[in-house]
Amino acid sequence: MMDDVVDRPADGVGNSKRSGSPKYNECIKVPRPALVFDPKSGSLPLLLLSLEESGCRVYNPDEDKVYETKSDFSGYRFLANSGKWFLVLDESRSDLYIVDVFSEERINLPALESIKGGLYKVERVGDNEFTVDLIKPYMRGASRPNTTKYLRGLLWVDDKKKNGVDYVVVWQFQEGQFLGFCRNGDFHYRDIPIRNRVHVPREFRGLQDVVLKGHRLYYLSHRCYIRELDLSGQDGFKDVYSLPSFEMWKPSRRPSGDLGITGVKKLISSGDSIAVTTSGDVLLVYTKAYEPVCESSRIFRVFKSDPKDRNSTLVEVESLGDEALFFDLGITVPADPTLGIEPNSIYFTRNDRFGHPHCYIPCLDICVYNIATRSIKRFLSGSTLKLKDAQWFLPSA
Repeated sequence: MMDDVVDRPADGVGNSKRSGSPKYNECIKVPRPALVFDPKSGSLPLLLLSLEESGCRVYNPDEDKVYETKSDFSGYRFLANSGKWFLVLDESRSDLYIVDVFSEERINLPALESIKGGLYKVERVGDNEFTVDLIKPYMRGASRPNTTKYLRGLLWVDDKKKNGVDYVVVWQFQEGQFLGFCRNGDFHYRDIPIRNRVHVPREFRGLQDVVLKGHRLYYLSHRCYIRELDLSGQDGFKDVYSLPSFEMWKPSRRPSGDLGITGVKKLISSGDSIAVTTSGDVLLVYTKAYEPVCESSRIFRVFKSDPKDRNSTLVEVESLGDEALFFDLGITVPADPTLGIEPNSIYFTRNDRFGHPHCYIPCLDICVYNIATRSIKRFLSGSTLKLKDAQWFLPSA
């Protein structure tokens, strides 16, 4: 278990001192041993496995081997990752941290209730309970109770700079009114309204999915518009530009990808997600899962707009070329067979990581899908490990 460090000071930002809470934004070393797995050896990508009973493991698919960790991650929920860094929630204190799973480094983040400078205020009313309300009296709205059980997050880290680690953190209470975010050097969070009728244009209200790539945030609204935001400015965020609406097909049109499904009876999840390529193109990724889980029971379809005519109907992508899509991260990366990163493939674990697709039954399906051959390679399907979550990650990314 990570040891406690110094109290967070009562500096007027968010909450006053809480026992065992760290200073914000401070990168420290916690006295705990490193993982047994050496990230400099073996193949990439890897899987971080969260176990039902507590703690986590690292799985190397090239060796088909699960590695123990010497440190105890009990009580921590892994929300997102960027390279070897993970955004984690201490469920006992409802605090967020960024941890390097291969070293002793941890970056402490501001308290969730430290959000300021925008439309909303967050108040802690229990160990893992918060209320969210509008700040200005004339902007009437009932307080919304939230628990950290429904907290979702995104992370981007650049640790290759000479002057230290640069990062961006984004979080949301599921189906909330805003996205909270902070960057390296911030002592509080700012909010990005996503539902407010006064401050958010109609086409951008609501959220189906969101992707963080560097200081750029992309989200897919309920009306299927893409909004791109720049989070690098000192005054918060600003809109970069707005892509036209995705003209999505309807289920009644019987997309060809569903026609191969035979002998299955129950749809257990479906949803629309977005992904950003290395060149900055935005893709729409549609996935369905049927019960029972088998080779032909999961569907992936990838669409993009015509770069010469963004008002055109989306066209289906038959190939990602020499790139691989990491669905959890919402980004593509260059394929590298020497590292085990397969080209034209989708690395997948689940489709309810951040957005809100139609998940009737939680469905963890650890696999790699080849777009060209429409074949699926599954991992850990016969494992005796009782998993509650898993995330693909690229330690050297």
